[in-house]
Amino acid sequence: MKTIQKLLQEVSTSRSLYLDQLANISEAQAIWKPDPEVWNVIEITEHLFWAEQSGIFGMWKTLHAIRNGIIVRTYESPHKNMPIEQIINITWQAKEKVPAVAVPRLGGPLSFWKHSLNSLQFVLEAFGEEMQEEELRIQAQPHPISGPLDFHQRLEFLRFHLDRHREQVSWLLRS
Repeated sequence: MKTIQKLLQEVSTSRSLYLDQLANISEAQAIWKPDPEVWNVIEITEHLFWAEQSGIFGMWKTLHAIRNGIIVRTYESPHKNMPIEQIINITWQAKEKVPAVAVPRLGGPLSFWKHSLNSLQFVLEAFGEEMQEEELRIQAQPHPISGPLDFHQRLEFLRFHLDRHREQVSWLLRS
């Protein structure tokens, strides 16, 4: 299996695990929060949608800009060849401020956000069809917290992010 397909499959698996966790929760459970500063399940799912949509769009836009000569990307990064978990450990603090583009802001029913998040897998796979294996280690758009990442690391981040928030939802459901 090629690396791009492997990375996309890992995101798909993480997305399925996240959505499976939400399959049998009620709207009452989805809006419950133990503290006003903690996001509820709907807010987490909306956040995942906005963050991923923005990330995929940014990768696609950057890839086209590179191919069209609008920007030149090499790989001059302190994170070269690091897995995303190592980059997160180096660059993130315990409680990070969410970039404005990924802040949950609309609310609404959980079912809407579950379907919206699920739909991004199709967009991601279409992006993967456009990518070439040799482009994976070219620098993509920087992450708002972690800084410079290549396309491989950006795809790893999508999987990491879904898994991270799946753990948060699990904690909420146990609370």
